[in-house]
Amino acid sequence: MPTLPVRRPRHFASDNNSGVCPEAWAALQEVNSGHLAGYGDDPWTARACDLIREFFETPCEVFFVFNGTAANALALATLCRPYHAVLCHEHAHIRHDECGAPAFFGGGTSLHTIAGEHGKLRPREIDAAVRDHFPLHSSKPGALSLTQTTECGTVYRPREIQALSAVAHRHGLRVHLDGARFANAVASLGVAPADLSWRAGVDILSLGLTKNGGLHAEAIVVFDRELARDVDYRIKQAGQLASKMRFLAASWIGLLGTGAWLTHARHANTMARKLATALQPLKGARLLHPTQANGVFIDLPPRVIQGLHRRGWHFYVFEGETGCRLMCSWDTTESDIEALVADARTLS
Repeated sequence: MPTLPVRRPRHFASDNNSGVCPEAWAALQEVNSGHLAGYGDDPWTARACDLIREFFETPCEVFFVFNGTAANALALATLCRPYHAVLCHEHAHIRHDECGAPAFFGGGTSLHTIAGEHGKLRPREIDAAVRDHFPLHSSKPGALSLTQTTECGTVYRPREIQALSAVAHRHGLRVHLDGARFANAVASLGVAPADLSWRAGVDILSLGLTKNGGLHAEAIVVFDRELARDVDYRIKQAGQLASKMRFLAASWIGLLGTGAWLTHARHANTMARKLATALQPLKGARLLHPTQANGVFIDLPPRVIQGLHRRGWHFYVFEGETGCRLMCSWDTTESDIEALVADARTLS
């Protein structure tokens, strides 16, 4: 066996790269005791579902899955028939990062992509996309999928989601929200989770806390309970039904039960703002999108990008050849930022 380093450095490639936060780890240890019924018929899973209902202030239906791809794809399969199209932003995660899973689990459901500034869609673009549909000969629009926070690190305000949901519902479309970084949006806006979801017209939500310090902390949250019929069968068929479900439930108990979800999201957002402020004055640097959550999208000179990579810093070139994405996590520290910025200054 290779000898692994005891301490691994923190980087900015993804908030998925961070470890499990203390609150989730403590909950995992707590549920790891004795024998309990499997497949979700245990008190820990019931408690986690109740916490999510309290979180949203509504009697929603909750289904735990292993990852965000499954949450998104199965949620969309619930909303759509195989002949439907999902309207989404051109940079949406469901288009670029899920290997055709929405089409696979939807039996052929297609994606209709729409451009929008800073990763966001507008009502008139949704209206135009539906009206441009050629009946019978092209896939019928069946759902609108939004991302919160967006793939460009921006956030939708409640009134923006309300407006988008209204035009979607007017055309008979259901509304899905990809909430892999939903907590960061809530922390950024200082509003109730309900205001960014069902109160704003969202029918079904892919909710994730994995990026916020959880482990396999992904769930499908169904606000229109009629839609929840047979979702459990979809999950079983997709190989997403956990036999030891309490271990998927544990992170939700640790993060929601203690309030750590908001503490960690606020911290990650704060670190991103500090990083953006420190990098922006560099010669040749230019912010590509507003820093509204835990991601910094910034154009950096090629020599700086290459030099930082040579020095061992991990981050993605996300847009074109010089548009970088740097993600902050629940465990990002000011010293991490200072070290990266010091190297960047030396190279600029």
